[in-house]
Amino acid sequence: MLRDADMPTATISPGDVTQDDFRRAMSLLGAPVVLVTTDGAHGRHGLTVSAVCSVSDTPPTVLVCLNRSNRSHAAFLRNDAIGISILAEGQEAIAGAFASSRLSSEERFANGVWRAGANGAPLLEQAVATLDCAVASVQTSGSHDVLFCRVNAIAHPSDDGHGLAWFDRRFHVLPRFTTQF
Repeated sequence: MLRDADMPTATISPGDVTQDDFRRAMSLLGAPVVLVTTDGAHGRHGLTVSAVCSVSDTPPTVLVCLNRSNRSHAAFLRNDAIGISILAEGQEAIAGAFASSRLSSEERFANGVWRAGANGAPLLEQAVATLDCAVASVQTSGSHDVLFCRVNAIAHPSDDGHGLAWFDRRFHVLPRFTTQF
């Protein structure tokens, strides 16, 4: 939608973009609510992320952005097994638990019912969809590492759950489209 010339807009000059400016703009970019998990020799870890997206269908690949200062970062790289659970409506509390820096790994995983994927990563049984992945490559950018993850298995535990999204610092439900034939 085009704006009228007389409508006010906030403009930030090139080179003057602050961390807060950037975070505010990114809060207006709708994103999926996803749990990213790992398990293996370097421990069981998980966190809530919104920076996940598809890269390619040949081979099936997704990317996951992880902050290098996160206490679980090294375990994700060393375990090599990545579980991605796409959350559904009603799973806001589990998203909050996995986003909390105050909870231990054991406390986080006390929420929900989990199964191990073929690579050993925990996958949430009640998720809209789960992806069982292995890290194919890692690229560093600023404060984050971008993990390119090869998808080895996919499950759709439920065909009736609605998706969960994060927009303007709040959860929103994304209703499934249902076709009646």
